[in-house]
Amino acid sequence: MSRYRGPRLRVVRRLGELPGLTRKSARRSYPPGQHGQNRKKRSEYAVRLEEKQKLRFNYGLTEKQLLRYVRRARRVTGSTGQVLLQLLEMRLDNTVFRMGMAPTIPAARQLVNHGHITVNGRVVDIASYQCRPGDEIKVRDREASRKLVEANLQYPGLANLPSHLEFDKNKLEGKVNSLVEREWVALQVNELLVVEYYSRQA
Repeated sequence: MSRYRGPRLRVVRRLGELPGLTRKSARRSYPPGQHGQNRKKRSEYAVRLEEKQKLRFNYGLTEKQLLRYVRRARRVTGSTGQVLLQLLEMRLDNTVFRMGMAPTIPAARQLVNHGHITVNGRVVDIASYQCRPGDEIKVRDREASRKLVEANLQYPGLANLPSHLEFDKNKLEGKVNSLVEREWVALQVNELLVVEYYSRQA
């Protein structure tokens, strides 16, 4: 199945707040569907599945992509869960979103795909591009690109700029200073359960 394009609030009601997916908040607090209000006790598998789905929907990944990230994280020394979150947070679409250039990650992905963003002076239109410390991320020097981002900056998705990024609103350029710290990940997720979920899969 390819990327999710259905109702976003439906996902938020099921999984809880997903800051990267939508800025809207659901009016109803219980999950969608006929049996949303009378939920049974969830199994351990269901809890792990839900944490995995949070990552998938928040960062807008397919199942195949997320599995690839988990395998990459396993190969790196250190906590697999933390490395996985770092890999996802350092994607170009997420970095553009965290700098405030787009209200959501899908909107940031569109900015990147349409060639509005440059990395180190070159146009990069691949949303999954892995940003590294030292990368300079700018808005392309075109009127259409600047207008788009200036409009988005009026209503940023998240109020605080993470400590590993810097961004100049006047010049419309930013820089990645380091890898993201765990406490700056905006999504409320238990990454260990995600790793456990995949340890049984692959």
